[in-house]
Amino acid sequence: MNEEIVAGIDIGGTNTVFGLVDKEGKIISEGSLSTDKSPRPDRFIKRLAGEINKLVDEKKNIILKGVGVGAPNGNYHKGTIELAPNLSWKGIVPFADIMKKEVNKPVVLTNDANAAAVGEMIFGGAKEIKDFIILTLGTGLGSGFVVNGNVVYGHTGFAGEYGHVIMVPGGRECGCGRKGCLETYVSATAIVRTAKIFLEERKDDSILRKINPSQMDSKMVAEAAEKGDKLSLDVFDYTAEILALAIVNAVMVTTPEAIFLF
Repeated sequence: MNEEIVAGIDIGGTNTVFGLVDKEGKIISEGSLSTDKSPRPDRFIKRLAGEINKLVDEKKNIILKGVGVGAPNGNYHKGTIELAPNLSWKGIVPFADIMKKEVNKPVVLTNDANAAAVGEMIFGGAKEIKDFIILTLGTGLGSGFVVNGNVVYGHTGFAGEYGHVIMVPGGRECGCGRKGCLETYVSATAIVRTAKIFLEERKDDSILRKINPSQMDSKMVAEAAEKGDKLSLDVFDYTAEILALAIVNAVMVTTPEAIFLF
């Protein structure tokens, strides 16, 4: 008898990871593709579908029942990725419709952090929790709000885009077109921006001064902080203060029982 499985896809600004998952949440097989090197979404989806079909073909006695997609600026109501500032794809991408044609299976798409929230409710630390917030920190900042056991989508399908609340009026430019958004201060890319600003404004010694600014990434800043580099530690302190303030503000809106950070 064939085992029923689903394919899960997590689209990030840099990489896309995917895998086959059984009913207990066990990952049977997985893979990844570069997202930022695929300017045309239709070609990327075709390639991604091919990789998923390949995983299915490599396994015996399994049947693919559907595909779930978590994506930045994913619209659950429409199955589209809309104006995602951290993706190279412009405009509105009918991702679910294109993928459905490629795999000939049901496809559901939602915001990546909302997908993470559903995963926590079914398989993770939120099994017994009906009110919580999840924040995903990466190229940008994703967020999912769960109230009374339901993911909050709102009228447009974009409720809970907490990465784009204004934390600093007139502050750093964001890919969404606004200034001062939370994700421009607390994401991985934001950490690099803060480090470069500190290096320019301050004169103290730092491991980071030995790194070409164009090649610096958040991992390098983290490694310098782990070695006790004062400037790098201050970068993380600054980042943590803004993130903490944002979390406190969110708590006043939904009074969650727990907050998950990824």
